[in-house]
Amino acid sequence: MRLYIKKQCLDMLETLAEANGEIRRLMEGKDWTSVLPFLEDCQQSAISVGNAIDRACGGIELVKNEAGDGSNETTGGGGDETNEGTGAVHALEDYCESLYILHEKIGCRTSSNENGIGEEADSVDLNSILQELDAEIAACREELTDRVSTEKEVVFLPYKASMWDALEFAWRKKAAEPGCTALVVPIPYYDRNADTTLGERHYEIDEFPDDVPVISCEEYDFAGRHPDAIYIHNPYDEYNRVTCVDPRFFSRNLKQYTDELVYIPYFVLNEPDLNNEAQMQHLAELAWMPAVVNADRVIVQSEAMRQAYIKICTEKAGPDQQQDWAAKIEGTGSPKIDKVKSLKREDFTLPEAWEALIAKPDGGRKKVVFYNTTVSTLLNSNEDLLTKIKNVLAVFYSERKNIVLWWRPHPLMEATLASMRPELLDEYRRIVSAYREAGWGIYDDSPDMDRAIACSDAYYGDMSSIVWLYEYTGKPIMIENTGILEDLDGE
Repeated sequence: MRLYIKKQCLDMLETLAEANGEIRRLMEGKDWTSVLPFLEDCQQSAISVGNAIDRACGGIELVKNEAGDGSNETTGGGGDETNEGTGAVHALEDYCESLYILHEKIGCRTSSNENGIGEEADSVDLNSILQELDAEIAACREELTDRVSTEKEVVFLPYKASMWDALEFAWRKKAAEPGCTALVVPIPYYDRNADTTLGERHYEIDEFPDDVPVISCEEYDFAGRHPDAIYIHNPYDEYNRVTCVDPRFFSRNLKQYTDELVYIPYFVLNEPDLNNEAQMQHLAELAWMPAVVNADRVIVQSEAMRQAYIKICTEKAGPDQQQDWAAKIEGTGSPKIDKVKSLKREDFTLPEAWEALIAKPDGGRKKVVFYNTTVSTLLNSNEDLLTKIKNVLAVFYSERKNIVLWWRPHPLMEATLASMRPELLDEYRRIVSAYREAGWGIYDDSPDMDRAIACSDAYYGDMSSIVWLYEYTGKPIMIENTGILEDLDGE
């Protein structure tokens, strides 16, 4: 049985237990006209619970007697005692039978009084009846709690395949958990036009690794299946200036479909200094986002980052909510870090053309430099970054006999240019096209960042979250300065 269904059934059983007190009040007050429909409502609620158990476990279905006399019977499973829900449904059947007997005694007309209610109503042993009802509800609760196994369904909603590593380790962990079904349901996103309206739609469902089974978001019934938890890695909802996930999947909308919304950032940052005001202000732009506010759990990369998030969110929301933020935010580590630590070069198969670039004539291997250019540096440097890129490509071209450049620009580079720096887009595309056509280096526009990290020998490029990940490999890291150009001596 799904966990959320069991919770709903147990909540309804608690309501039925409380209804026994209302039955006592109505009968002690001789409010016979009210108690009869109330008993019918209790019976109908019990039937709904029994059928919910049946749908979740299979076997027995509790229904009203077709003769219309208000009693009930079971159909379907025929009392299969091997079914997990059988005991719970039988207890509800007994409960409904007790309600029916009480209903008949109250409504008996063999000797009617002036209210048209049988005198047998006054002779009902109320304490005995209520004890039976309490015992039957308790028996159902015990059967459901102790003898019906629980299954969880957890859904992961990546939008860019290149950011899948933010969720992958969490998905694999859940997929290996007994009694848990972990599903990957990619969601679409849009580029932002220069006027911030939604532009081209992207759906990267076909770009995930072969060993990751995916389900179309159009086929998954969020309302009907009500996953026990939903994991997301997009913090922005509508506040991203470059892209926007389909508004159906904004964090505030997802909350209605699950008992637990979990947010894991897609980025890894430098460890924060809580006393560094400038750093904390920059972090606040990421920490105070809709996904953080709307999530039931937020999982960040470290305890230091957790304390920074708590401080930022408490300052935004008010000091009286500090304990709530402390309970919500966990510093148990980023799945991206776990993934990077596990990477091995031999786990990846490269295209033949790339292997040919890396191989030396003597059978050895050239050094491979992972060259990373970022959106933030582009926005801050504008034309200077394009000049720097051309200079870097020229330098590595001159060293191509011993070093292979593995250029992997940020996956949103062109989308950012189109939205926020359209005047630079054509020049950037010319640079990329010339580099790819020349064929002396690797151009990587795939969603697999892990391959570049694992197969390279050093990092060179802009400061970004990749730098903090790359540190865990122990390989050399060099940060480029867009204001410094190499003198190529006329080459």
